[in-house]
This record gives sequence, structure tokens and C-alpha cells, in this order.
Amino acid sequence: MLYSILALVHLILFLIAAFEILTSAKSVGQKLLWLLLIFILPVVGLIIYFLVGRGK
Repeated sequence: MLYSILALVHLILFLIAAFEILTSAKSVGQKLLWLLLIFILPVVGLIIYFLVGRGK
């Protein structure tokens, strides 16, 4: 049960991050690198993106 909830939270955060990346004003190269990071390193990549990658 706990793993199902964690997987759902991870999926939601992944979708939010991917949507934010794709709709941002970043260059295509930066978008691709962020998407690869959150895809290859799912948990660590999401943490890095939400701490560093979101521009103000």
C-alpha cells in the first residue's frame, strides 16, 4: 500500500516537472537535458530539478 502511494506521488511529480520543462522558455537543449536527467535518475533528478532547475 505504501509503495503504491509513493509510486503515485512520484508519477504526479514527474508529470508536473515534465510539463513545466516542456512549457518553459528554456532552450531545446536545456529542456532535453532536464528531461533526460529526470528520466534517467528518477528520484534524484526530480529533487535536483525542483531545487535548482525551476527558474523564477
